[in-house]
Amino acid sequence: MSQFFYVHEVNPQARLISQTVSILKNGGVIVYPTDSGYALGCMIGDKGATERIARIRNIQYDHNFTLMCLELSELSSYARVDNQAYRLLKHCTPGPFTFIFKGTKEVPKRLLNDKRKTIGIRVPDNVIARELLQALGEPMLSTSLIMPGEEFTESDPETIRDRLEHQVDAILHGGYLGENPTTVVDLSEGEVEIVRQGAGDLNRFL
Repeated sequence: MSQFFYVHEVNPQARLISQTVSILKNGGVIVYPTDSGYALGCMIGDKGATERIARIRNIQYDHNFTLMCLELSELSSYARVDNQAYRLLKHCTPGPFTFIFKGTKEVPKRLLNDKRKTIGIRVPDNVIARELLQALGEPMLSTSLIMPGEEFTESDPETIRDRLEHQVDAILHGGYLGENPTTVVDLSEGEVEIVRQGAGDLNRFL
């Protein structure tokens, strides 16, 4: 059965953040709040935890996993980002956007889109997510918590607990959130392609 932490939305308790980081580093899968609903997360290099997330989401090989980053300065290690794309990211982050790029050799092959060798990159604006990344000290592998057959991200942590308490190791209750997933922008071929319109404001690209 998973841990269920009530985390303050404005001033997250350091003790709970530290406990969550320990769970991650010990191979755990967590549910945590973002600025576009709840998400699943684990360590980038943990194959077993990644496979558990894939089973929960029923993810196929063409899925783009996301690396949740605290700062844009972390991007160059994992994604091939040119100067034009970097300027665009500075304008749109932090916020509810996922950007698709070609992955670098630092990204495990099993995390890349099987055909296009791409990876999602995200810099969240949610306080709890940012405190978690700060304490972790590195990006976290993540994907929006959209259950099989559903269209929207899960937004009610009590409902998430009922459905997933035996499949994840920790659930961070960070409030009742909106159901919109991120806006997904593909920059992997050098042009801006809107893959999915979600919580992110598309006017930023006009």
